[in-house]
Amino acid sequence: MTRGVGATPHDKGSPAVRVEGLYVGRFAPSPTGPLHAGSLVAALASWLDARAHNGRWLVRIEDVDQPRCVPGADTFILQQLATCGLHPDAPPQWQSARSSLYQRALDQLVAQGDAYPCACSRKDIEDAHAAQGHARERHAALPYPGTCRHGLHGRTGRSWRFNVTDFKPKQPIALVDHAWSATYSVADGMLQWRDRRLGRQQQQVANAVGDFVLRRADGLWAYQLAVVVDDADQGITDVVRGEDLADNTPRQILLQQALGVPTPRYLHTPLVCGDNGEKLSKQNGAQALELQNPVVALSQAALALGLPAVANLHNICIPDALAQWVAAWRRNYNGPP
Repeated sequence: MTRGVGATPHDKGSPAVRVEGLYVGRFAPSPTGPLHAGSLVAALASWLDARAHNGRWLVRIEDVDQPRCVPGADTFILQQLATCGLHPDAPPQWQSARSSLYQRALDQLVAQGDAYPCACSRKDIEDAHAAQGHARERHAALPYPGTCRHGLHGRTGRSWRFNVTDFKPKQPIALVDHAWSATYSVADGMLQWRDRRLGRQQQQVANAVGDFVLRRADGLWAYQLAVVVDDADQGITDVVRGEDLADNTPRQILLQQALGVPTPRYLHTPLVCGDNGEKLSKQNGAQALELQNPVVALSQAALALGLPAVANLHNICIPDALAQWVAAWRRNYNGPP
């Protein structure tokens, strides 16, 4: 039975089993505030993709970063989705109830030699780059310089990192769909993959981000590890999310390979920007969705996705509008990726 608003953070639902040919998608909001116009675009896109593939659509509350979470925001988000007619096909799950799964994954990576403890603070990393004459670009994180990669040298570990620099795939990257490809070159560390909307992408992970964090110095789980473990546990075959998360994909593919779990297909949706030209987000003051007429909000999200406007906007019911957009989405994205 589908359950939305009434689910609790301790209701994990049933373990997912990957079934060949079955599409499973998800929407994974962080409860740092209510949904805004940009997050509705991602929610609608993921829901439409699941329905266009006759698949299942799940909701996961990504509350692993507890200090940033707003009390009650998770319940409000689920209410907003329900108001828009976007109902998950299973009870929502909360990351905060899944720490044991993340610990198990970290233990595996440590045992394999793919993760190591790190004693560096953010200032240590900045100082190491400054000593080499490297300046930080605006909004860009500095790649980890590898200070602790081969030992702590008497210091105390504060966090855990994935060893990108020394990583060697143990087997070809596992794919969900034979028509979709991802490759990793040990020689130059270049990871290439194909996004269903953006096309061929690539990133030299070691140079772009370096050995990235799996568990933070404050003890909280890092997004990269949590999302990979959750997607694998829930049997996610397709990830549909905002384009701002596209550069996370290479790190997640490497983690999937290291943990021996399948790699989903990826589709990154257009970003919704504010008047200042920057991505609309809760951090830069994006306003909560106005849902007095949810079809209007959905229509704006559909237009941002390049879908046609519906006729009789103020008179059409939500199911009929969604049905029209599912048909349009199927024409755009249901073919071979």
